[in-house]
Amino acid sequence: MQFKPNLVSKTAVYIDEPLGNYGFGPSHPFSNDRLPAFCKAFYAKKLDCQVRLRKAVMATIEQVARFHSMAYIEKIKAQSAIGEGFLDYGDTPAFKGVFEASLYVVGSALDALEQIIRGHFQQAFLPIGGLHHAYPHRASGFCVFNDCSIVIKSLRQEYGVKKVAYIDIDVHHGDGVFYAFEDDPDLIFADIHQAGIFPGSGEPFERGTGAAAGHKINITMPAGATDAMFFEVWQQVESLLEAEKPEFILMQAGADCLKGDPLASLCYTENMHGHVTARLKHYANKYAQGRLMAFGGGGYNLQNISKAWIAVVENLLN
Repeated sequence: MQFKPNLVSKTAVYIDEPLGNYGFGPSHPFSNDRLPAFCKAFYAKKLDCQVRLRKAVMATIEQVARFHSMAYIEKIKAQSAIGEGFLDYGDTPAFKGVFEASLYVVGSALDALEQIIRGHFQQAFLPIGGLHHAYPHRASGFCVFNDCSIVIKSLRQEYGVKKVAYIDIDVHHGDGVFYAFEDDPDLIFADIHQAGIFPGSGEPFERGTGAAAGHKINITMPAGATDAMFFEVWQQVESLLEAEKPEFILMQAGADCLKGDPLASLCYTENMHGHVTARLKHYANKYAQGRLMAFGGGGYNLQNISKAWIAVVENLLN
């Protein structure tokens, strides 16, 4: 891959080859074809000339341990060496090198975070990232290490940024993030997802606990929901952002909510992704010094991945 950095762009994209190693083979929904599908559309639109292309970075165990237990990290390392069995109850198979591939996902997210905090650019897109189902002690739903939660922990522990907004439009509820910060009033959480599918959480009454009550919203959508139905509820997210005024914004931009995804049945188009990205960029500029990180998240229809993620990048650039 040829890297042609645009040194004046405020937007970075991480599409280096080691990130493509995070995938579970050709017969698995989270295949290794996802990153190449995005890259093909990305280069066809010549977006590589408009962004800063960044190389993958490997996280340290200490960085992963900001969210995950050492026992769990060692379990992943051991199964990665063997390359057999499952890392959860049956959705997330081990393969040789899964530990290293997962470290690259986390490390690239942390590199993007550092570069944004230092002011080298303002926005970043990580197509292989947004692994929002992983818990501190276990894998879940194709997610080994929860890069989103590690970024949130790092914002607090390393950079002193307290008030963070996490906005998730993946078709599946971001349970690994929500429950980790359920009682944290400074983690502003908004998740719009399909009702009645994996992981079976994120009901509208779940709005945070203790001091965090009311600082989080979960919105469920019926099968077949369209862009128009999404936009009807989206205003709730904007109202939350206006009230909370976050210092940093994270977006999980799963493409599995587009029509035709094999694991879900919402009927959005990529226009929704473009709109959400543009609006989050607006609030990032208004309250967060322009600081916005977007993760690719899920998506198992390769054409949908290309359309949705291209819409994210184009609206980060606009």
